[in-house]
Amino acid sequence: MSNPSAEDEVVELCSDLIRIDTTNPGDHSGPGERKAAEYVADKLAEVGLEPKIYESHSKRSSLVVRIEGTDPQRDALLIHGHLDVVPAQKEDWTRDPFGGEIADGCVWGRGAVDMKDMDAMILAVMRERLRQGRRPERDIVLAFLADEEAGGKWGAHWLVDKHPELFEGCTEAVGEVGGFSLTLPNDERLYLIETAEKGLAWMRLTARGTAGHGSMVHRDNAVTALAAAVQRLGDHAFPIQLTKTVRAFLEQVCDATGIEFDPADAEKIVENLGPMRRMIGATLRNTLNPTVLEAGYKANVIPQSAVAQVDGRFLPGHEEEFFATVDELLGEHVSREFIHHDIAVETEWDGPLVAAMGAALRAHDPQARPVPYTLSGGTDAKSFATLGMKCYGFAPLKLPKDLDFSGMFHGVDERVPLDGLRFGVRVLDHFLDHV
Repeated sequence: MSNPSAEDEVVELCSDLIRIDTTNPGDHSGPGERKAAEYVADKLAEVGLEPKIYESHSKRSSLVVRIEGTDPQRDALLIHGHLDVVPAQKEDWTRDPFGGEIADGCVWGRGAVDMKDMDAMILAVMRERLRQGRRPERDIVLAFLADEEAGGKWGAHWLVDKHPELFEGCTEAVGEVGGFSLTLPNDERLYLIETAEKGLAWMRLTARGTAGHGSMVHRDNAVTALAAAVQRLGDHAFPIQLTKTVRAFLEQVCDATGIEFDPADAEKIVENLGPMRRMIGATLRNTLNPTVLEAGYKANVIPQSAVAQVDGRFLPGHEEEFFATVDELLGEHVSREFIHHDIAVETEWDGPLVAAMGAALRAHDPQARPVPYTLSGGTDAKSFATLGMKCYGFAPLKLPKDLDFSGMFHGVDERVPLDGLRFGVRVLDHFLDHV
């Protein structure tokens, strides 16, 4: 019996991976990635590779393997994906979030776009190429990683710190949240390739006061101090600051739509992006969002302390002023510490790798207009950038015009179109022929 093609296999691989629950609540209480890593290892071993699984913790498993290229003089390319997913409440979903069901032209489930779709595409393309004896010119390092959804401390960060030799020679990296299509109101189709992402500052805020009886006059109240600080943070509007990547993206949108580019009215340009305006709009400025509040244990007891958590994101090149603003808003009675802190990254929109991504997209969608963009969230690219790699988000998908793609990330009823997966396989295969 002949082997299935990558296009035929990618749907099954994606569905299989979704059915392996790799929920990462952020505290090692989930099932971990080991079962998924073993699944990937078996699939790669079937085509002659010898992948190795690395455990930073009993619940945190990553897999890395190198495919040797035909030209040892060339630099290596890293292609990475993560195996963990955020939690999902089954009762909120139309379909089982860990069922991997195929319905209505999509694969449904947690991880369908974040990012077991890309994991499946990588597997399908590499399996087909290796079965056919199609070795790349340059070394390709494949990494299927743990813990990305909790900041990557026990995944990409750990591997970079403890096993940097795995990535020897890698000068460029390709990962998630890029290469997907965005159809504009005039039917122009942009393909957003990530060349930058905001920095991350998950912070724990603490206010301390004097404990006492709730019936008495009490000016030194930790809850009041914290609530006031949280209100200031939540209400603060950072100014618009157009980084080079954001500006380049907006200029491309204006060129595609015939809108005049006015940097003083960037928000008006973003309004043309439909649901994607939420993600892109967040890249116009630094952001702060209070997310958790904890204080007290009884209605008539004033607690000695109160705690909040805040999700802060800062633009490349603007970290120092971001934290200066945070500290000013907190005031003298509230302290902060990091739950997780990571860098912003930004790379250039030029060079042979960028050209290869664009050519691969246009080869399979003649209407494609590849454009650089900044991701409002974060990926494992942050870890690999510390090794000097130029990092890009390129998980190609041709999407229906009406699909709220950004709403799929960490959302309910996450799903990926079957046609999008097959398109992604074709584009990735073409890309690998020209890198």
